[in-house]
Amino acid sequence: MTQELARHWSTDYDWRKFEARLNALPNFITEVDGLDIHFIHVRSKHENAMPLIVTHGWPGSVIEQFKIIDPLTNPTVHGASASDAFHLVIPSLPGYGFSGRPTEIGWGPERTARAWVTLMKRLGYEKFAAQGGDLGGVVANVMGKQAPPELLGIHVNFPATVPADIAKALQAGEPPPAGLLDDEKHAYEQLSSAAKKRRAYVLEMGTRPQTLYGLSDSPIGLAGWLLDHGDGYTQPAAALTSAVFGRTVNGESSGAMTRDDVLDDITLYWLTNTGVSSARFYWESHFNFLAAADVSVPAAVSVFLRENYQAPRSWTERAYHNLIWYNRLDKGGHFAAWEQPELFAEEVRAGLRPLRK
Repeated sequence: MTQELARHWSTDYDWRKFEARLNALPNFITEVDGLDIHFIHVRSKHENAMPLIVTHGWPGSVIEQFKIIDPLTNPTVHGASASDAFHLVIPSLPGYGFSGRPTEIGWGPERTARAWVTLMKRLGYEKFAAQGGDLGGVVANVMGKQAPPELLGIHVNFPATVPADIAKALQAGEPPPAGLLDDEKHAYEQLSSAAKKRRAYVLEMGTRPQTLYGLSDSPIGLAGWLLDHGDGYTQPAAALTSAVFGRTVNGESSGAMTRDDVLDDITLYWLTNTGVSSARFYWESHFNFLAAADVSVPAAVSVFLRENYQAPRSWTERAYHNLIWYNRLDKGGHFAAWEQPELFAEEVRAGLRPLRK
């Protein structure tokens, strides 16, 4: 399969098409706390649009959000109301894409969350919401926990809901505790499987990211690392794999994500030489991404069918103390904005609608 990818990448893939799409959007770079931050800023034509900062994850980039820009900024064209419009700010995480690569310690989720507040205020937004999945969900959760006065609320599709006693049992490799509800037991089994089979890449990037220098030496090596960062056949890797090879992998569909979408993303990593610097974000993260978030600001949570684990409502209500939206979807996965952009946009609109005045 890797040979198939290499052939298409070298002979048929056209980076210039993506380049034109990127350049058609309003791109900016500004220095925040000593680091260059790249971001896309698309304002809606509709009055009273809500400012929203949307953060990507790994091994994604701002490319993840391309297909949700028009549905969220121009909702009337997509069957929604003008009152559901957003002004979108889509930044590249530190060490990713066209953002600067940190040379000092400290650029983890907490500092990034504060930087996003600075960025939004610099753009003139006195009140705004935050959205994220994967690492973007981690940043949004931290923003919610920091609770700056400018933050109206958050929407996440990678929620942090695991109670402390459940996390302890998982770490010990124990069977599901007695008394769990059916959806809680299902989530426990999903988390247990992920811990056993799909955590090696996190441990490597979280402990020795600089040893991954091969990602800067071989484009195919980089592609392999970004695509096969799980066991290759389950979320989140499978949706990427199925997109690249144009077929369903172990029941995982790529939805609207195409092979060239994924190659756009990999090529962006290669051209900006951010394979290693992006991994460093894990080294800078000193907490369990899935541990109960303890967030009191208004929070909306969307649980997609093929997410790493389907957060039970009971856990979600305990982790997000002002839960304004909870919904379980019957399709979509870890890269929901990429895979199901229209459905994802509907979730963001519905989830954050209670925050509108």
